[in-house]
Amino acid sequence: MALKSNMLIDKHFVISSVDKRIYGSFIEHLGRAVYGGIYEPDHPTADQQGFRQDAIEAIKALQVPIIRYPGGNFVSGYNWEDGVGPKEQRKRLLELAWWTTETNEVGTNEFADWAKLVGTEVMMAVNLGTRGIDAARNLVEYCNHPSGSYWSDLRISHGYKEPHRFKTWCLGNEMDGPWQIGAKTAEEYGRIANETAKAMKWVDPTIELVACGSSSSGMSTFGYWEDTVLDLCYEQVDYLSLHAYYNNNNNDTANFLASSMNLDHFISSVASISDAVQAKKRSKKKLMLSLDEWNVWKTIGSSRAEERWQIAPPEFEDVYTHEDALALGCYLITILRHADRVKVACLAQLINVIAPIMTERNGALWLQTTYYPFLHASKYGRGKALQAIIDSPKYDSKDYTDVPYLEAISVHDEEQDIITIFAVNRHLSEQMELDVDLRSFGNVSLLEHIVLEHDDLKAINTKDAPDNVVPHNGGKTTIDQANVKALLSKASWNVIRLQVNAR
Repeated sequence: MALKSNMLIDKHFVISSVDKRIYGSFIEHLGRAVYGGIYEPDHPTADQQGFRQDAIEAIKALQVPIIRYPGGNFVSGYNWEDGVGPKEQRKRLLELAWWTTETNEVGTNEFADWAKLVGTEVMMAVNLGTRGIDAARNLVEYCNHPSGSYWSDLRISHGYKEPHRFKTWCLGNEMDGPWQIGAKTAEEYGRIANETAKAMKWVDPTIELVACGSSSSGMSTFGYWEDTVLDLCYEQVDYLSLHAYYNNNNNDTANFLASSMNLDHFISSVASISDAVQAKKRSKKKLMLSLDEWNVWKTIGSSRAEERWQIAPPEFEDVYTHEDALALGCYLITILRHADRVKVACLAQLINVIAPIMTERNGALWLQTTYYPFLHASKYGRGKALQAIIDSPKYDSKDYTDVPYLEAISVHDEEQDIITIFAVNRHLSEQMELDVDLRSFGNVSLLEHIVLEHDDLKAINTKDAPDNVVPHNGGKTTIDQANVKALLSKASWNVIRLQVNAR
């Protein structure tokens, strides 16, 4: 007998308009993300600048609105000046974050060119590990100032007359992590973030800045770090970052699929700390959140290539399963549920490194299972996120209690008057009957019911079998005016798109 769940969706129960940047991603100078991923001059599809066209097309399909660059841990030892100017004059350097050799063939200008090709904005990061105020303000001047100053004119001499006008900037990366070059205490970081932010905004008052939160909710300093850092730089920054990774390394699928509850609690906790600082400072500004690293990461316990000083060795090339795609879908739903505070989110990373897109050197490209929920959310999750009232049977797992078998949310695209329901059936062996009440919208009709399902939770896509786990449009949904009945397969990701009919 199927499980039964109910969902009430009212057009007046608006959480927030969805900021399209929550469907952002991340490319770091790590592994084969840049070299061998987006950039491979000898590849058959490479353009004149060396960018792989097959990668560009796969990324364009995702409609990623913003991509964080160049790191990540990489940025804490990066001198941005090494990546601009004539390529033949650029230095090959030892890269200490990942123990590789950085050729600097791709730098700020090349990445800006590539971003235009895929139709995305750049979320630039500055080095607050080995460097600080001076390098950061100079980089803003180089990238964003029109002309008439040393650094802007240097950009023009490099062939870029028009400024890049990067709007969103990260003030360092994971500065509380002992693995970070130039790691800092909360007090040290809060002070340098504040002073760097002042100088950067004096160069370009239009930019937005992201301060580093704790590297994860598992850090011993979590909470204290956020409170202290914000106390020191609250009025100068616009966002506070969160990083969250999960995996099923213990092979407990029920517990793994419940881990979005941890993400939900993490986001709520950081928002609460931020609001407490706002109250303490009597500030009129409510700080927003940037979940600028999140994903399933199975190899998170390992780091750095076995042989030092290679150029772009394969690193963290996780192979994703059907259950990983389900978990990722749950995280996307959680992010949408917090659309009122999370305004930027970056799936880390985009290609080859814990990524939905994989490439072979001088060869093929294929899409991992996780590509599809991210694609669906990015394409159809634009509009207003609605707070649904859900009644679902629940279960307990190792780390979580009262886990609803149904993880779901809806988004209303008012321009096209389309309602999209994203839903995961967490039950591993039972299908679910879902009744949806849409009375506030009047009559609706079905556009499509997309399903990602597979009998094998460990099923994967490979170069030789790229279509082993792919979505189909054969979902079972019936409609009676404003009442929708859908059948959700066991362990499935579902996208139900409904057209609101004129009254």
